[in-house]
Amino acid sequence: MKKDYTPQDELLFLALGGSGEIGMNVNLYGCQGKWLMVDLGMSFGSNEYPGTELMFADPEFIEDRADQLLGIVLTHGHEDHIGAIPYFAADLNVPLYATPFTAELIRRKLEEAGLTQSVTLNVIDDDHGSFDLGPFNITYLPLAHSIAEGNALLIETPHGTVFHTGDWKLDEEPIIGEPTTEEELTEIGDDGVLALVCDSTNVFNPVPSGSEGAVYRGLLEEVQKHQGKRVLVTTFASNVARLQTLGDVAKETGRQLCVAGRSLDRIIAVSQANGYLQDFPEPVNFDRAMDLPPGDVLILATGGQGEPRAALSRIAEDNHPLGLDEGDVVLFSSRVIPGNELSIGRVQNMLAERGIVMVTDRQSEIHVSGHPGRPELEALYGWLRPDILVPVHGEVRHMQEQARLGAANAIPHNVFQKNGDIIRLAPGAPEKLAEVRTGRLVLDGDVIVPADGDAVTMRRRLSRDGMLIVMLDGKGGVVIEGIGLPLDEDYDAFIEEAQADVVQALMKLRKGRRDDRDAILEAARLAARRAAQRWSGKKPQTRVILMDSE
Repeated sequence: MKKDYTPQDELLFLALGGSGEIGMNVNLYGCQGKWLMVDLGMSFGSNEYPGTELMFADPEFIEDRADQLLGIVLTHGHEDHIGAIPYFAADLNVPLYATPFTAELIRRKLEEAGLTQSVTLNVIDDDHGSFDLGPFNITYLPLAHSIAEGNALLIETPHGTVFHTGDWKLDEEPIIGEPTTEEELTEIGDDGVLALVCDSTNVFNPVPSGSEGAVYRGLLEEVQKHQGKRVLVTTFASNVARLQTLGDVAKETGRQLCVAGRSLDRIIAVSQANGYLQDFPEPVNFDRAMDLPPGDVLILATGGQGEPRAALSRIAEDNHPLGLDEGDVVLFSSRVIPGNELSIGRVQNMLAERGIVMVTDRQSEIHVSGHPGRPELEALYGWLRPDILVPVHGEVRHMQEQARLGAANAIPHNVFQKNGDIIRLAPGAPEKLAEVRTGRLVLDGDVIVPADGDAVTMRRRLSRDGMLIVMLDGKGGVVIEGIGLPLDEDYDAFIEEAQADVVQALMKLRKGRRDDRDAILEAARLAARRAAQRWSGKKPQTRVILMDSE
């Protein structure tokens, strides 16, 4: 392979994001000098990167080869698959391809970012729509997932066919959409599948994920239990099938539906514009909902992950036009996303303090996952019979486990890879050719910066150890300000001693260095920091300001 990693007469796979983590899905396929991107997603900020809002896979590898990139194909509309589009698509300067529902979500993102004239968005039929991009022929194959128009991609190349699952599950009662059937998938397997690139998220689940039809029955039964009580259901806004279910439950139980959350309003509007939720009940406004008898309203709200500004959090704080009273009920029709346990617990504890009843999927069948458990994975293996399995979309433990599951199901080649690994799928047996640099970027305010850059690293240090500011007036005067040090009652005594230490350190400088600005700054910094460590055990970030004397 050339050092610039240009694909030759071969088929390559490279994940820039989503392999070794859940979220930020960005995958590349290379063939005959060209690259194809599948998905361009993001994740939300974490405590690991304080002060940041969004996190992205670093697209530097493909940005440096933008002239080789043919297009970006989006499997579905979840943020971990489309969320980075407004931040990188214009720079990559290639067309986007998506089915109608996903395309409408993308279009709105581009409008908000002022990019509708800069980015070309092509809408492909959501029922086996096909198109060509260089050496790639791409066909959308509907699969069930927790959003409308979840799709796998059938990618035909001169070296064989790749079945890229996207996010998926098997669902005998999908509520929304008509997934590709077992018979159709078996026919695809009969035609030959070189590689299955497959979602690993739920590989440790020993049972199937379950159906949306079962969730309808579970939610209906649960709401019926609480006659005379105000019921609030929180779920993922993007789950159009769940929204349809809740609309049906509201009608079946004789309750008026009230919707709280801008993301829900947006998804409902996009869904109805694309032919979904056509019989969804007309929601009542907040004032009307609170005027109704409690047993006559069903509230649908965002915030099931404990987001502080979402409707449920504000309702739990009693800081929202909608209110809940003792004995009212909150149904969590969602799963806990790893990392959100504390924020969800905070909201649930606030609700519990007010005597509000809570029901989760552990107590009642009111939620199912949108990702395949082991039986579903094994069923897909049997239908497609791929020569190669490439697990993606998961942490390392998920992908390693799926590789083992593939081997146990007689798939000849099971390839464990992670972000940055260039894998040659064909010709010949699959092999790792190289490892390229990947990384994470974060949205820090309005600026995208490296996750391991100076700004975020410094902020992390400040949050851990605090800060000292030392001001020298040029006449021997020293002023010290400590920020975030755990001294409280001892603070004044610490400042007095630290100032004395700095004065002493400056006096000890040799005559030849007393006019050396750098020597003065360093001596003052070390003396103040050592004093802080002596008093607090912390090693604060220390900045010295030398003011010129007049």
